[in-house]
Formats: sequence, structure tokens, C-alpha cells
Amino acid sequence: MFIAELDNVGKHYGTVEALKDVDLRVEKGELVALLGPNGAGKTTAVNILLGQRRPDKGTARLFGRNPTKPAARTPVGVTPQQTAFPQNLKVREVVGLVQAHYPDTPSGKHLLDRFGLADLEGRSAGGLSGGQQRRLALALAFAGNPKAVFLDEPTTGVDVEARHNLWTGINSFVDAGGTVLLTTHYLEEAEALASRIVVIHHGSIIAEGSVSEITASVGLSQVRLRADHLPELANADRIEHNNGIKVIYTADPDALVQELAAAGVQFVGLEITRAGLEDAFLTLTGGGQ
Repeated sequence: MFIAELDNVGKHYGTVEALKDVDLRVEKGELVALLGPNGAGKTTAVNILLGQRRPDKGTARLFGRNPTKPAARTPVGVTPQQTAFPQNLKVREVVGLVQAHYPDTPSGKHLLDRFGLADLEGRSAGGLSGGQQRRLALALAFAGNPKAVFLDEPTTGVDVEARHNLWTGINSFVDAGGTVLLTTHYLEEAEALASRIVVIHHGSIIAEGSVSEITASVGLSQVRLRADHLPELANADRIEHNNGIKVIYTADPDALVQELAAAGVQFVGLEITRAGLEDAFLTLTGGGQ
């Protein structure tokens, strides 16, 4: 049995086709990152899996059940994209309020410590910064000892150090047998956390696999060098300029270097590496458009 499943799911909003025949399966113990540009269909897919939207066609299942049924959603913790807290409640009171809805919960202190909120427990929710509110929203996803968590852009607005600390908490949950479905615009977050990447674009899944499988699928390498000028290069997929350094994306780095030499280009600091997840994502989605 899959933890979460979309089978041939389609969804329209008026004339806009948000999802097109989407098949998605999340297995126990996976951390799946669902990636796509704005408007690609990520949040719609998550909302259907959580029973907040009904598909126009196809089937959604959560723990083998219809996700519109409360019993199917009980084992799931959620951090939605947008959250609002009672402004006058203290952080520890918000945690206690959410935990009161579950029969089995970790200690409030454990949650606060785990997500870097211990120093804020006496502060009113209305006095938290945007990043602190995201940390609280993420902590609440784990308030009921869930078997799976759905995290929709969980670290937006969180500083780099706090983000890495949150990653540690998420990884600990997966290491203990939990399952995570994550949407994020931080591709380094997906690269650091995900056991599997699913790329959705214009409502359709266009690629899935491990990080290495996704990057290998586009077959690109980065050639970095410093040069005053570059001619038109037949083997260049695209060229970026960064403080005098040229970054050339190519499917054939050997041929590209030979082309540079044949053209008499004077360059220094040549470095060739396999393109990363961000480069693969931009190639797959046409620059994210």
C-alpha cells in the first residue's frame, strides 16, 4: 500500500487545466520533493492528496483511503504554504492547542527544542517574524506524531542557519521511518533532502528519479573559464556571465573545449563539472517558464 497516490488525476479551474492525467505514488520511508515553477500544479496535487480538493477525473488515495475522509488524514501532519496563528496566544500555547486535537503527541518541549523555538515559547504568535512563524508552522506538522508529513514550501523566509537546522529535524523523522512529501523552490533543499525528485510542469509530470538520475537525464556539463570574449559556439547550450567568469552549459564538454581552441579563444581557469539539479530543472522546464 502506498502512503499517498494519485492515479490519472485531472483538475480544472475554469478554463485552466491545473493537472493533466497525473500519476504520483509516495512509498513509506521516502522523502519525495515535488518541484515545478509557480503555477505548475504542485499545490493542487498536494491539496487533492489531503482531501481539500476533489479531482475532476482519476483517483486520490491517502493510506489506501479516500483522502476526504477524516480517518485517512489523521496520520498526516501538514505545513501549508500560508498559515495564520491566534495573534495573542504564546508559542507554547499554540503548540498545546494543536496537540489537544491528537491522542498521541510528543512533549511540547521536545517540539520546541527540535525546531529551534525554545527561546520563543513565551512570545506571542503575533510578535514572531515571518521566518519564526514558518518554523512554528513546521513544528506543528509533527505535533500529532504523524506517520507522514506534507510540507508545502516549509522554509520560505527562513534564514540559512535555521533552514539547515530544520533539515536535520526532517531527516530525523525520515530516518525513524516517517514519510515526507515536500514542495520547495529552494532546489538545494530538494538536493539535500530528497530520496526522489518529481518535476511537474504545466500540470504534467515531466521527470522523476533520484537527484543523480534527474541531472543525468539532461546530459549537461558546466564548463567554467575566464575569457575576454567568446565567439558563437555550436556546442554551447547556454552561456552565463558571472563577474568575468563564463559558465557554458554543454552536452559535449570535450567538443566544446576543442571548439574554443580551434577558434583561438584565450582562456584561463578551465573547470568542467556535471550540471547540478538547478541546471537540470531549468533545462527541463525551459527556464522555469
